[in-house]
Amino acid sequence: MKSLPELITERLRLSALTVTDIPLIVRYADNNKVARYTANIPHPYTEKDAVFWLNLANEGLKRNNHFIFALRDKETNAFMGGIGLRQHQQFKRAELGYWLGEPFWGKGLTTEAAGAVIDFGFGKLGLRKITARHIVVNGASGKVLLKNGMQQEGLLRREITRDGQERDVAVYGLLVEDVETFPR
Repeated sequence: MKSLPELITERLRLSALTVTDIPLIVRYADNNKVARYTANIPHPYTEKDAVFWLNLANEGLKRNNHFIFALRDKETNAFMGGIGLRQHQQFKRAELGYWLGEPFWGKGLTTEAAGAVIDFGFGKLGLRKITARHIVVNGASGKVLLKNGMQQEGLLRREITRDGQERDVAVYGLLVEDVETFPR
């Protein structure tokens, strides 16, 4: 894939990250309320971290194995968070990951974005399975996955350490045939 497609939903525009997003990436990701619910966002979060993430997105697209979208307001195009798929091509599956700036929580935006990225994964990438994980104390993330038809497949006890505490991680999965029977 030479360029990341733009995915449009009712309220969102999912598109490639750009250098101009860096100030908002830093503003929203440099929030411990955001970082503590993820395995990969450091805190504090700096411009250097945002540049690293932007480079990761560009390299993933070049390698055709990691598709990272900026989550944007459909009308204003303002950056709000990120969502993506890390593809494991040999198994025709990918792992879904996402984060959203705190000002946008509780509005169903991540659920909407996840649905679009799941459709992209099955429709454009030809995946047979999409998985996702979330830290158990982040129940809102579990709801995003369930609302998109995913099923909890397991629990990884004390899988990560965050804020000095060992955390359990729930694992979810969705098969391509499940999508055909799940009402959207």
